[in-house]
Amino acid sequence: MSFGRLGNINEPMSEMNVIPLVDVMLVLLVIFIVTAPAITHSVQLELPRASSTPSEQTVDSVTLALDATGRLYWDNAPIDDAALFGRLRDAVAANPELAVYLRADRDTRYETLARVMADASRAGVARLGFVSQPEAN
Repeated sequence: MSFGRLGNINEPMSEMNVIPLVDVMLVLLVIFIVTAPAITHSVQLELPRASSTPSEQTVDSVTLALDATGRLYWDNAPIDDAALFGRLRDAVAANPELAVYLRADRDTRYETLARVMADASRAGVARLGFVSQPEAN
């Protein structure tokens, strides 16, 4: 970019000044960076139903179920939340290849699901699967 001319002064300048364009682009970039987090946090989500093919359960598996109120069931038998970690740890110690299938009601709080998944992870469960209801055609 040249700021002075050595030739004829009456000749029109043939270079485009891009500094205002760069300024406008930087201002727009800053605006998008500032507003993007505000937009993403205000979005209400309704998660879709999963269309999946049923998988076969292995013999060495445990099914954990959570109902809408947050009650926990171990193979359809009620279990206390405090006893879950110990029971999972004992099951993994007996069989390191244990698969845990998690069934949850659609109205179950995410906090409850996260707590159950964290307990499974701390107990050493390597295979955790989610059970979903196939969509009706």
